[in-house]
Amino acid sequence: MLKVHFVAGTRAGRVVWLLEELGLEYEVNSMPFTKDGLKSSEHRARHSLGRVPVLEDGDISLYESGAIIDYILERHINGGLKPSVDADEFPLYLQWFHYCEGMVMPPMNQIVVQKFLLPPERRDPNALRQAENLLTKSLAPINETLEGKDYLVGDFSAADIMLGHACFMANRNGCVTDEMLNIKAYIKNIESRPAFVKAINMQ
Repeated sequence: MLKVHFVAGTRAGRVVWLLEELGLEYEVNSMPFTKDGLKSSEHRARHSLGRVPVLEDGDISLYESGAIIDYILERHINGGLKPSVDADEFPLYLQWFHYCEGMVMPPMNQIVVQKFLLPPERRDPNALRQAENLLTKSLAPINETLEGKDYLVGDFSAADIMLGHACFMANRNGCVTDEMLNIKAYIKNIESRPAFVKAINMQ
């Protein structure tokens, strides 16, 4: 059975969301977001940096949420939840799938560090402002492409699991402006999916 090493409020939620959407059986090892949990020798044996998610599938151990999602789609449902390689939508699917980690998550990581992880005396208002500005710029193309659409590329796909999760987290951290009406509507579509609700509320 698939096993997900998980911490609430992290990218591990993407993996659980996918598994719920697909109806696959899985087990969750839910860990606290603490040094004892993530930096333990036991978990460092799974991921040398002490991060999540980590997926175990028999003798296979894999990390990086995008790689895990691709692996599950190819190994366990033979490529579902994404366009076929010869479909017109396939290039855009790839673009938005990878846009998440390339453009949205780097500034979001900095915002989380500056607002929540660093002690107050070490926080840098300038670094926070720069990250928030960059995140706003990175979200703008998403808002544009969602005009008149429920999801990024045709029907719901794994690109929505990657980038939709990031948009949800950005909104929860107050970084999606009120003017980004298409992203706001997109987040509501995501929040209406039972699989997402289960994943995001998992502790």
